[in-house]
Amino acid sequence: MPRLYLATPVVDDPQALIASLPGLLAAADVAAVLVRLKMADQRSMISRVKALAGPIQNAGAALLLDGQVLDGHVELVARSGADLTGVAALEDALANLKPDRIAGVGGLATRHDSMTAGELGADYVLFGEPDAKGQRPSMEAIAERLQWWAELFEPPCVGFASSREEACEFAAAGADFVLVGDFVWADPRGAAPALADAEQAIRQGYAAASGQSKEQVKAGRELRWE
Repeated sequence: MPRLYLATPVVDDPQALIASLPGLLAAADVAAVLVRLKMADQRSMISRVKALAGPIQNAGAALLLDGQVLDGHVELVARSGADLTGVAALEDALANLKPDRIAGVGGLATRHDSMTAGELGADYVLFGEPDAKGQRPSMEAIAERLQWWAELFEPPCVGFASSREEACEFAAAGADFVLVGDFVWADPRGAAPALADAEQAIRQGYAAASGQSKEQVKAGRELRWE
């Protein structure tokens, strides 16, 4: 079943997030946390990463940083994995990240870019995140790209979900991980029930797809008997 990948709000003062993370990460099966840092001097950003690393890693989740904050900050690269934007950024960062750190990549506008990222050694490819203008493909287009990748390639694929509905749809399409963030933090019930709800949506999507696959196999067998 696909697992959750949680993106934090943009972190300036990490104390409130540190207090909530243990309960939040206990509320659902979170494979990794993407820490989005407010730009600052390198020492301040390292301090924030170190403060957040404990509760994240103690919960058994991997810590990754938004690749936009890594430019020129070698110490940050050395302390975490990274979610990068585009093939060029992946090429630039691989020497510092591999083999000990995770290097994921989004911003893949074409199938060719996606395949290039896989060939370069990306640990995952991400589909569906907003671009610099806040624009993103339709849910159907993202699901199609996830299904294409999952059927043909070995590296994991991640679907960026902006709602519970998308989390369900991307799990059904074959995503290995579903990245959730803003809609979880904005939920009036609180982040923990919203995250648990997103996990339930993933379960539902995966179960529906698994049931469909079984029916397809059964239908294929019946056709062979005819």
